[in-house]
Amino acid sequence: MPPAGRAPVAPTQPNVAPSQPGAAAPAPTAPAQPAPAQPGAAPAQPTPGVGQQPGAPLRPGVAPGQAQPPQTLPPAGQPAPDRQGRRGGIGLGGAAAIGLGAAAIGGIMATQGASRLDDIRSRREERREGDVTIIREPGRTIIRGDDDRVIIRRDETQRFRDLGLDTRSERRGEETVTVYDRPDGTQIVTVTDAEGRLIRRTRRERDGGEFVIIDNVRRDGPQARFAEEVVVLPPPPLRIPRERYIVDAERADERLIYETITAPPVAPVPRRYTLDEVRYSPDLRAHMRSVDIDTINFDSGSWTVTPDQAGRLRVIADAVRQAVERAPNEVFMVEGHTDAVGSDVDNLSLSDRRAQSVAEILTRDFGIPAENLTTQGYGEQYPKVQTQDAARENRRVTLRRITPLLTGQNQQ
Repeated sequence: MPPAGRAPVAPTQPNVAPSQPGAAAPAPTAPAQPAPAQPGAAPAQPTPGVGQQPGAPLRPGVAPGQAQPPQTLPPAGQPAPDRQGRRGGIGLGGAAAIGLGAAAIGGIMATQGASRLDDIRSRREERREGDVTIIREPGRTIIRGDDDRVIIRRDETQRFRDLGLDTRSERRGEETVTVYDRPDGTQIVTVTDAEGRLIRRTRRERDGGEFVIIDNVRRDGPQARFAEEVVVLPPPPLRIPRERYIVDAERADERLIYETITAPPVAPVPRRYTLDEVRYSPDLRAHMRSVDIDTINFDSGSWTVTPDQAGRLRVIADAVRQAVERAPNEVFMVEGHTDAVGSDVDNLSLSDRRAQSVAEILTRDFGIPAENLTTQGYGEQYPKVQTQDAARENRRVTLRRITPLLTGQNQQ
């Protein structure tokens, strides 16, 4: 039997052959050709985890831990009244060519040298691709549809590199495999496609067992364009006080925060969903309770968390650590938000960077494994206070457990 709080392991594929130590993933600009073999390098192996449910071993094994009975909770916060149509960023018909611009994510325009919003603006590049506008900026790609709805994407392996973690990458055909060697001897394997999009993330144990953490591949047909990734569901029923559904960290103790971030879905989850479906579908995210980290407030136009505020994340970090120790395959989304002042593109960029700043602090200062966190910015779409003014309360991040959405499980 595996030790308590640890997912079972099972045999898996041989290890990924390393490229040069510390090398970053190549910037994807066109479908890549297989890299020539390095002298002495092991032959390329099949990409791990294809077709596996997140949290499951890559070969048959014991299922992860038991779940707690579900609770019934109210629906997630909705966009401001004048933004109700922005259910998933770009609208359902607005992004037929979304894949064409995704190759700009991450590597080509790295984050180095961009520490202020003015730096970001001055380095943006814009072009038209089909029925969308692609806006490239340091470390991010923003995609705007003809209906002016926007989403943002980034290379999440960059967060591992920004943290100075021990990573190495190599190309395999049209995929890039990045391996992070953890101090405990385990490895985190992240696979991205030729466009820089996350395909899957797995954890490889020292004994060779490997488990899926995030699987971002659809199984019901070809990879969807963005319009097909927006999931529309009825809102969950309102059956508990809203303050227990969206919890304010400033008013909550660790017990309530832990309960919130480990609670099962508030309504049945129809199936397993990809990470992109979770990112772009507010109706889907509404099935999970969340914590507004209102102990951290950002200055206008800034994504910096000051040292005095970073310590306020300790209660959040302690709750997340307990959850991960109990179930190592848990995935938490850190969501960034802004007030309504400024352009939607600026706000989307700011919010995404705010989410990443908090995620990096949770890992660097509090030891939360980087692989258990993912980030996404939503700009001004989901205000806490309904105002067009510079409300500090709207410049915030939110933490939400998304594991049940990725696995299709309705209990813990």
